[in-house]
Amino acid sequence: MGKTILVVDDKQELRTLLKSYLTQEGFDVATAGDGQEALFVARHTKPDLIILDLMMPEMSGYDFLRAYRREADAPVII
Repeated sequence: MGKTILVVDDKQELRTLLKSYLTQEGFDVATAGDGQEALFVARHTKPDLIILDLMMPEMSGYDFLRAYRREADAPVII
């Protein structure tokens, strides 16, 4: 099993594109459309890396990061 990357962005097209590229390179990819969904997905997938958009509806990337850092410390690319 490959490393898991969580892609968090409110733009579906970008999530789909990144998932396609990263999957071709052998990564397992999970996606989320906002910070709230990202917290749920991160808790279940335990990603090795997170690619994070900051400006999202519902829960921003900043709010997600604050909440996530209390639970885990995977590297984050913003």
